[in-house]
Amino acid sequence: MQDLATPFLTTRELADLLRIKERKVYELAAADAVPCLRVTGKLLFPAREIEAWLAHHTTGNDAWSTESAQVFAGSHDPLLEWALRESGADLATHFDGSENGLDRFADGGALATALHLHEPELDDWNVTTVARRFGHAPVVLVEFAWRERGLIVAESEVATYADGIAALRGRRVVPRQPGAGSQGVLDHLLHTAGIAANELDFTPPARTETDAALAILEGKADAALGLLDLARRYRLGFVPLLRERFDLLIDRRAWFEPPMQSFLAFCRSERFREKAAESFGYDISGFGRVHFNGG
Repeated sequence: MQDLATPFLTTRELADLLRIKERKVYELAAADAVPCLRVTGKLLFPAREIEAWLAHHTTGNDAWSTESAQVFAGSHDPLLEWALRESGADLATHFDGSENGLDRFADGGALATALHLHEPELDDWNVTTVARRFGHAPVVLVEFAWRERGLIVAESEVATYADGIAALRGRRVVPRQPGAGSQGVLDHLLHTAGIAANELDFTPPARTETDAALAILEGKADAALGLLDLARRYRLGFVPLLRERFDLLIDRRAWFEPPMQSFLAFCRSERFREKAAESFGYDISGFGRVHFNGG
């Protein structure tokens, strides 16, 4: 690793110093987010200015991305959506699946993202995926809640689905968009049960947990892999299949800013605990537990 003893650093040396890819260094330079000179078509980084720049960023700012957008991205969850709204955090939301959220987060398009990516080989959730993508970045993965997930069906049809996933053959099933955590879980369950995708009649995908449940309520599909809370809310049947851990990946720089502090404080409030208790299938006893700390 470069020790800042030379007058200038090359792109590769700065990338090694910051433990990021050279592509990210070029992005920082293009955004004027890092001190640099352009000499005969090459980028050079003054060592003294880089040293001062690093010292300025040791209080929580990071060099792995530029300023993140004030957006909470990732997987949709009704309790999370409610908490963000009621906390007064004044954060926009863009819930379009776990993988989409990670991509947005990596590109600075979100300061936090929600995810529930199953890692069946380790019987775990999210940690390996986050460590692989953000192992050297200043991020923290914290627990939001455990959730009950299973098949949402018409109340009168619960007995028909007593065999769980095996009962989906030939049925109209609501899929989720590619990269959604729910779709990954469904794909794994189908594979484990030896069911090929062409044995199911897939409807157009639902992009949120609520949309998946509404498809059953409106008779547009026979079954969806969804949350117990939404099944109960819409008076639908539910066949339990698994518990999943729903986590939040947060930029450590944003953690200490007012919007995120407002949200986190609200999630520790009595009002939030009462809402979670009134909901179905949530266990928030581990809220805030750190499952990964990068950087």
